Amino acid sequence: MFNSVLEANRAAAAAFGVTSNGEDCETAEEQVAPAADLPGWEVQVNVGEDGLAVGDSIRFSKAISEDDVERFAAASGDTNPLHLDSEFAETTRFDGRIVHGMLATGLISAALARLPGGVVYLSQDTEFLRPIRIGDRVTAVVEAVEDLGGGRFRLSTTVLDDAGETAIDGEATVLIE
Repeated sequence: MFNSVLEANRAAAAAFGVTSNGEDCETAEEQVAPAADLPGWEVQVNVGEDGLAVGDSIRFSKAISEDDVERFAAASGDTNPLHLDSEFAETTRFDGRIVHGMLATGLISAALARLPGGVVYLSQDTEFLRPIRIGDRVTAVVEAVEDLGGGRFRLSTTVLDDAGETAIDGEATVLIE
């Protein structure tokens, strides 16, 4: 069972741009390490030297590939044919396959990972407004809108599709360690 969990974690990590360090490692921590700068990633951090403050923002962009969708399906167990079966998906209102909403929302988490200090996700409200297509370059935009005190912040969270339209809109609360 441990091996199947480890394989699922590897698949999820790979979908979000985390690479394997090799098969000779003893522990899960040794087998998966974050990649600093992967080709195709674009990160813009607008955070002051004193840490996060209201008005600060982060943007994280990447194209969501076929491989990302397949790995996310394997890691999450979400095998909805809308994401994986072209023939089926063409018969739906979307006229083709679309990216898992939670995979696209994961880019918000990728943006949060660029905040200074340790970041703890406390909550996320999400509204899915339009589909994201496989191959779209997606951008997560996170902006601090309120300092709640005690290192907690309320953030606006948006995911833009390839055309720059809001595909996912929401709000998150995080704790900065």
